Amino acid sequence: MSQQGPRRPRARAAVVHLPSSGRTPFARALPSGRSLLVGFAIVLGAAGLYVLARSTPMFAVGTIEVEGAPPAVAAHVQTALAPLKGESLLTLDSSEVARRLAKLPDIAAAGYDRDFPHTLRVTVRPEHPVAVVRRGPKAWVVAASTRTIAEVPLRTHPGLPRIWLAHSNDPEVGAAITDRYALRAVRALALARTANFPGRVRMVRVREHDLTLLLGSGIELRLGALSAVPLKLAVAARVMPVLLRQGGYLYLDVSVPERPVAGTSLNAQPEG
Repeated sequence: MSQQGPRRPRARAAVVHLPSSGRTPFARALPSGRSLLVGFAIVLGAAGLYVLARSTPMFAVGTIEVEGAPPAVAAHVQTALAPLKGESLLTLDSSEVARRLAKLPDIAAAGYDRDFPHTLRVTVRPEHPVAVVRRGPKAWVVAASTRTIAEVPLRTHPGLPRIWLAHSNDPEVGAAITDRYALRAVRALALARTANFPGRVRMVRVREHDLTLLLGSGIELRLGALSAVPLKLAVAARVMPVLLRQGGYLYLDVSVPERPVAGTSLNAQPEG
């Protein structure tokens, strides 16, 4: 009779039933009541702080800083926006800021940022004066954009060339000039400024198909028709130093830029 070893105890398994929460899977995915209360409290608190900030001096405009403009233009911006001091940066009306800046004829474009807590920061692109237009005893400074910046006394701005108005009424400050000949002259001067033409322009003379710049050196720069002006100015900038070194020349004609000619007499034929 064979012998049997000791018997091993059988493994037992049991199922433990946990107490049910009584909530469906969808219900368990929803936030708890406590979470909802905390969330509502945060939203209400933020709304209350916003209303408080709008109605108190917490974010009132106290300083207006102007960037990108010379002192005179910056002073005009400061004066135009001064009535907005004390208003909240949160409730500042952008259309009101734009309306006040649009009235300034010496500003080409502007924008602003709210620099909390108390600063309104304005970035300005000023107009660039290129000429003084004359009509009788009156004079106005005109920008490269053809916009009239301001009426000025006759002997001011000696560094700007003079243009005579003959085909329009007095310019309106803040609006573009309408004299067709003066418009051609201003556009030519704007191109000369962009091209960094080295000669100082003293006066501009415009006829139907003839545009002449009277330079500070005494030489007439004849551009002819208002076409290919940058090329004509580039040619003149290369030829002019030679004429000044040799002396005696009274005009340089670059109306045909491939064949510039110069002369020692305003009435003589071109000398080459």
